[in-house]
Amino acid sequence: MTQTALPDSLSEVRASIPKECYERSTKRSLGYVARDLATYAVVAFLIVFFREWWVDVPLAILEGFIVGGIFILGHDAAHGAMSDSKKINDRAARILMLPSLHVKESWVFGHNRVHHGFTAREGMDFVWHPVKVEDYLAMSRLKKLRHRVEWSFFGAGAYYLREVWWNKMITFKPPEKWAKAIWRDWWTVASFAILFTIVTFGMGSLIYGSVLTGLVIWLELGVVPFLIFGQVIGWAVYVHHVGPEIRWWKKDDWTKWRGQMESTTILRMPRLFNYVFHHIFIHVPHHVDMRIPWYHLPKAAEAIEAKYSGAVVDKKFKLRDYMQSAKQCKLYDFDEGKWYSYKEALRKVEAVPS
Repeated sequence: MTQTALPDSLSEVRASIPKECYERSTKRSLGYVARDLATYAVVAFLIVFFREWWVDVPLAILEGFIVGGIFILGHDAAHGAMSDSKKINDRAARILMLPSLHVKESWVFGHNRVHHGFTAREGMDFVWHPVKVEDYLAMSRLKKLRHRVEWSFFGAGAYYLREVWWNKMITFKPPEKWAKAIWRDWWTVASFAILFTIVTFGMGSLIYGSVLTGLVIWLELGVVPFLIFGQVIGWAVYVHHVGPEIRWWKKDDWTKWRGQMESTTILRMPRLFNYVFHHIFIHVPHHVDMRIPWYHLPKAAEAIEAKYSGAVVDKKFKLRDYMQSAKQCKLYDFDEGKWYSYKEALRKVEAVPS
């Protein structure tokens, strides 16, 4: 198939997506919500009442993945993709983001407006924004160490929880226009976290007559799933927007087409991943139009691929590809549009005449 001439905007791409991909079913969406919340509750019950470490540790890890799935439903509700009702979207997003301790209105500001509005644009998109070679070399030893940890094979959770959750959720100082709504949701999340701690710690202590058991149950129901969630979501965002073939753009070179079509991915994942994470790895159509419900993303991707064959990164996910990205994609040259490993960047600097 001959590739269609590529447009500068996304309007033509959106026009190629079948209208039925925009049909939102509140009933269907709430069915997914009920499924995920019920699964979360069952796993929590098993953690509380089956006090064997070899059972509880895997269950606590599993709960982290379930929290990730619940969060993705909240993320879609925050995009207005869950229902035609603005009220249902708003309330569902606020509730579904509580297990992951995310401030809904902060998320809308940072994710919907900034990340989706300026995907992969230098100085704007803050999610996994590359560090330039010269900026890395100017860092202190401690910051260089932090960068090496966060951009390592296992560092996605540390990056996400610091850069996105802590900096953009917990300690974020909102613009005046957004301050009231964000602080309202901030206090909602803080109240939930306090109540969750009291209930889980108190329940465990009372049921088993042991403060230590109460503490362990709080860790297994709250802390461990939260950390696993951060690792999973941080990794998911990384593979969407970082890779040797994924380019980030200088301001003058960036367009919505380049950001949303060329700087994200369609990753073909095992069926179980799509079941738990609601097709979030079919990411290009989500960036082309975030109003598309998650259950229509596969069909929207087919339509985009049919018209713009070869224009997007579409591949089967392979662990070795992620390992290669984690090894290669450390620093970035925006002029060249190229990722460098630390060693390559150092050789590049040394080769420049003084």
